[in-house]
Amino acid sequence: ADGLINDRRNQNLWIYTADCMPILIADKRRRSVAAIHCGRRGLENKIIKNVIKIFHEKGSVKDDLIVAIGPSISKKNYLVDNETLQDFYNQTAYKDTLTSSEDKKILLSFKGENFISIDLKKFAYMQLLNENVPNSNIDISNLCTYESNHEFYSWRKSKTSSRQWNFISS
Repeated sequence: ADGLINDRRNQNLWIYTADCMPILIADKRRRSVAAIHCGRRGLENKIIKNVIKIFHEKGSVKDDLIVAIGPSISKKNYLVDNETLQDFYNQTAYKDTLTSSEDKKILLSFKGENFISIDLKKFAYMQLLNENVPNSNIDISNLCTYESNHEFYSWRKSKTSSRQWNFISS
């Protein structure tokens, strides 16, 4: 599964990731939790929006949600071709809001003619803000799984089947 949600107390949710983002969400009042495995496709399919919607349906309010985006591949190491970028760009809700060149520079960098880097963590952050999760309730790790090969596993770097385990407790 790419996402697990639990509203029972004293439970642990575990997911494993390599270069994708582990996104851990908790309602600090209700003590419900979620663990999401989220990469480019998860962002395209709006997994964050869907999980936040479930939290709201179960009675959570935006100010009670806290979110941690864990170590994952960094913008400079996540390179895609132009076709993949266009598919991603068309699937996300930001194609109409990214009008300034400054916005595009933050999220996208061109690496020669054939590859573009995408800041998946920033896109996840923007999706959380669009779901009214307060900025002060979001923490984003700056650790890169691709660069920190002694601390993390990276599928893109070594094609390893090893993964990091991420968990959250209610």
